[in-house]
Parts: sequence; C-alpha cells; structure tokens
Amino acid sequence: MTALNRVPSLMARAGTASALTIAAVGGSIVVPGFASDAAAATPATKALQIAASKKGSPYKYGATGPKRFDCSGLTLYAFKKAGKKLPRTAAQQYNKTRHVSVKSRKAGDLVFFHSGSSSSSVYHVGIYAGKGKIWHAPKTGDVVKLQKLWTKSVWYGRVK
Repeated sequence: MTALNRVPSLMARAGTASALTIAAVGGSIVVPGFASDAAAATPATKALQIAASKKGSPYKYGATGPKRFDCSGLTLYAFKKAGKKLPRTAAQQYNKTRHVSVKSRKAGDLVFFHSGSSSSSVYHVGIYAGKGKIWHAPKTGDVVKLQKLWTKSVWYGRVK
C-alpha cells in the first residue's frame, strides 16, 4: 500500500478537526513514515541539486561561482546555498567533514581524491551523486559535470 492509498483511511480515522488543520496549513497531508519533499531536502540533498544545476559551467582556477568554478569552489558554493559553511580548499573541506566509509556514503557526501595517507594529500573534491558518480568541476578547459568515479583512491566526508 502506497502513502497515497493510506491517506483516505488516515483521514477517516483522523476526523474533522484534523481535516480542518490540514486545510489551515495549505492542504499538506503528513503521513507518518513518509517525508515530504521539503522535509526530505537536507542540506546535502540541496547542495547536490545546486551542484547539478551548474552543469556546463566552465572551470576556472580559484572561482567560487556563480558562473565559473574550480572543484572546491563548486562544493563551497553548493553547500553555502544549502545553508552550510565550508572552508575554501579541498584539503580544508576534508578536515571539516565527518569522515564516512565507502559503505556508509550517501548522495550529497563530499568525495575527496588523495595521493597519500594524510589530509594534505587531498587534491580534488566533488559531491557524491549516488551510483558511483560525482558532480565536480574537473580541470581547466572542462566544465561542471556528472562523472563516474575513476579511482578508488577517495575518501568520503559528510558536511556537519
């Protein structure tokens, strides 16, 4: 049974007072266990959507938007628009996130590319989109795009 199929029976059990409450708040029906689009839109989800909306924007070293981006400029911009503050560089962003395992990664987590074992080896960042893909601003001459992860030398971080 879907959430929409449950609504009539919930309304019947809820009674007139609840129906009036629903009408007073603009007709929204909240079904326990089912998040509305607004409630489901976490800062990470919003940041992911914002990054995706910048598809095709040119890469420019040091740029933080709104029309051009470098890698950490894109993540900084997307999370700022979603209400979260991040530092400027990929390595600084890595140090400000809660580190998560590959098994625990979620869409909206940051993906950090590294060449060693310390945070100072972080050289690139993108936003995990799910299904092994990231939104990122790759390099000079390229544009913001969705791309499949090409290496396993990545760490994941969740913005706090």
